[in-house]
Order: sequence, then structure tokens, then C-alpha cells
Amino acid sequence: MRLPTRAVMLIAAAALPLALTACSTDSTGSGSDSGTGTSAAPAKAKDPNSGLATGTRLKKALAPASAFPSGLTLESDGSADSGDQFLSPAGRKAGKPDCTRLETTSWIQVSGYKGGVSFAQNGYASKTAEVDQEIDAFQGTTAAAVMKALRTVAAECATYTDTDAHAKVKLTGSATAGLGDEAYTMTLTSGYWENGTTLIAARSGGSVVTVLSTAGSDNGAASARKVTTTILSALKK
Repeated sequence: MRLPTRAVMLIAAAALPLALTACSTDSTGSGSDSGTGTSAAPAKAKDPNSGLATGTRLKKALAPASAFPSGLTLESDGSADSGDQFLSPAGRKAGKPDCTRLETTSWIQVSGYKGGVSFAQNGYASKTAEVDQEIDAFQGTTAAAVMKALRTVAAECATYTDTDAHAKVKLTGSATAGLGDEAYTMTLTSGYWENGTTLIAARSGGSVVTVLSTAGSDNGAASARKVTTTILSALKK
């Protein structure tokens, strides 16, 4: 089962400059408020998106076709990004996770977070396999919170029933060394599937990379790690 890519909902990013206030003077030329003749300018609010990459920049960091297994082709309807605008940040949706989302594009949403203030994604597939990639940029410490939520999901979705074959799915998860600032890998298997699925989430600063792979006899593990590594290297440039 694959869901449509995340909808792009752009918001205006224009900011009005703050006006500087000047002290009025009396007939003697001295300041009428405190006698100093000057008034402190209000502090300019810090842009919460400062330092974050736009969707246009994240799109360039996505792994190229050469990083994917041979035989897979780009899915044109699976490509999307937030362009040069930043989206409104959204809080985490509480409640039990929908474990079946782990088998879909934009599976980061199983964490309860809709996504970042900017994002880019696409996927490659054949008749028997697929590999999807996504990068989401988050404000402040939200990226770390997303990673924590995904580890919680791994425990809550240790077993669940998929929606296509109504088959029992087993999930195993573990922290993964050597990928970004922190990473977590989940493997989905079922006796009804021809092959399992590997999901990797890796954080690089305020960005979270999520990759899904069913390509390869190793449940997609090697191809998922290769794509993740390629993206993380591009984000550092």
C-alpha cells in the first residue's frame, strides 16, 4: 500500500520591518522622555527558520538515480517539495500511531508529526520493489523530538495487521551508528510477503531523512542505507 505524497501547502513568508522609535524633543532640544535625547530600538525577533534549508535546497540533496538499485525508475507522481517558501509548523498529533503508515511514502507521519516546515521527496520503483526518500527540516529541537517519537512507534507497532493482505507484520527496531547525528532503523517482515521492508530515519541537525526500501533479498537494508548515506553527505555540503 502506498499513499499519495505529502500535499504542498505554502504560506507567505514576507516579514514587515520593525520601526525604530525616536524620542521627541522640547523647545530646548533635550529629550522629553528621560532627558537623554534617545530611545532604545525594540529587539528584532529571531527568524525561527533561520539556517533551515528550503524545499528547493532539500530537493537538490535527494539521492540521485545512481544511488538506487538497477531496474528501478523514478515515479513522477511521487515527487514533491515545498519550494522556496516555508510551511507553518505543526505540533504533534497525539494518540495511538497508525502502524500501517510504515508501509507508505511520507511514513515520517506515523510519528505524529505531519512533517517539517520544508521538505522534498521522491521514489523509485519496479514491479517488485520500491525505494522512497524524504527530507524534512524542522524548527528548533523538533527534529530530535521526531526521532524520539519514531523510537516510541517502533515499540507500539511491534506487531500489527497490514491493510492490503490483512497479514500479521512484525517490526524490529534499533539505534543505528554511523548515520548523521542519530539514526534509527526499523525492519518490517511478514510470512505473507515476498520480501520485508527496511525503514531508516536519520537526523542531521534540524533535518530528518526518512528512507523506505523493499529492494534486495536483505529486506531492503543495503539499499536503504546507501540512499540514506548519500543524502546525509549532500546535506553537509
